[in-house]
Amino acid sequence: MSNEYRQLPSGAAVVQNLPWRWGVQGKIFLIGGLGFMFDAWDVTLNGALIPLVSEEWGLERSTAALLSTANLIGMAVGAFAWGTIADRVGRKKAFAWTLLLFSLFTVAGAFAPSFELFVLFRFLAGVGLGGCIPVDYALVGEFTPAKARGRVLTAMDGWWPIGAALAFFVTALIQLSTDNWRLILLVMVLPALLVFWVRQGVPESPMYLIRQGQSRRAAEVIDELVARTGAEATPYTLPDPQDAPRLSAGSVGEQLAKVWRYDWKVTTGAWSLFFSVLLVYYLALTWMPSLLADAGMSQVRSFFSTAGMAAVGLAGVAVSALLVERVGRKWLLGVSGPASALILVITSLMLGNPEVAVIWLLIFGFVVQIAIPVLYAYVSELYPTDLRGSGFGWASTFSRVGAGIGPLVFAVVWPVIGLANAFLMAGALVVAAVAWMARFAPETRGKVLH
Repeated sequence: MSNEYRQLPSGAAVVQNLPWRWGVQGKIFLIGGLGFMFDAWDVTLNGALIPLVSEEWGLERSTAALLSTANLIGMAVGAFAWGTIADRVGRKKAFAWTLLLFSLFTVAGAFAPSFELFVLFRFLAGVGLGGCIPVDYALVGEFTPAKARGRVLTAMDGWWPIGAALAFFVTALIQLSTDNWRLILLVMVLPALLVFWVRQGVPESPMYLIRQGQSRRAAEVIDELVARTGAEATPYTLPDPQDAPRLSAGSVGEQLAKVWRYDWKVTTGAWSLFFSVLLVYYLALTWMPSLLADAGMSQVRSFFSTAGMAAVGLAGVAVSALLVERVGRKWLLGVSGPASALILVITSLMLGNPEVAVIWLLIFGFVVQIAIPVLYAYVSELYPTDLRGSGFGWASTFSRVGAGIGPLVFAVVWPVIGLANAFLMAGALVVAAVAWMARFAPETRGKVLH
């Protein structure tokens, strides 16, 4: 092999050094973001459904919270399963089918005759939707130029406050005209099916194809990307099909072993950050409508207030996207994560005055959405390509399990130690995770994915 050939860039490097074009990588960003939006919509909907199904079936609030637990545990299963499936069968197939499974069981939940069946269908819908985040991030990240990847992956989280706000806004609007909470689920399914159809046109990740040894298909995708972005066509190399490692997930035990064997300190940091930061946010999404209603607000107004908390997060995402490449992932996450937890504690202390509490809730919604986009971008960059889907998926799985069990534990703990102290305990977990990250996890700003 000549020295000239050895110096040619790899196909993966060509993709990651293409110019950004909204008609090419931007289209994939938009389509992937819509799936992310439905993930947020569905998770947030749990907080709206808890008081509504409690009234219909005469449930205690802690019992009704089982629907949130089932849904989030389902998402935990889905985050692992679909991340692993994406590593095995490709980003594109997993990218499309996650939403179809979610849509089918959401419709089933809308017609559930009992709370028990409703909880089951929420679990199964979660299994489908749980794959959106790891699959979407893997696909979008591998198409995005390296110099823009931090901003793009951070901007992906802009879809979250849109979905979360829509969940509460739609719920509030429907509640103004009818008490039929089942209609809330059906409204969400229609655009989800449309996005499933649109996703059929997304190309397979060339990085995945390269590591599958499918050189011809990978070259076709890369050449098309070069042509569509207007970049100069240059020679590049692809691995020999017999030497290219395959993205085979293997058994649960084998995959876990690979993730931890890669770097146990990195994996500990990824899992603890996902668990703690998202626990704080999910606690707010799940319980704030009920807490505001208990403080004297009408149910509809509490939905609108929590929708405001979610919507203002768009500004937080914008700030996050502007700062992530300037100050780095670790610094931005290390400041915004603990700050959001502290603000939630202050919000709980202000519930005696709901108007003031809502102001603090809006501040919380802004700050937490500086932290979460950085978290997703950061963890997606900590693992190599052959572990990116599964590594991210396992971290997301761990957070979903915590978020699923957290609201139940929270409902039991807060009457004993007080609401502010319960939020403070969650905040302490964030501080511990950030301290671990600062000591053991690397900075990934500008890192070329391999």
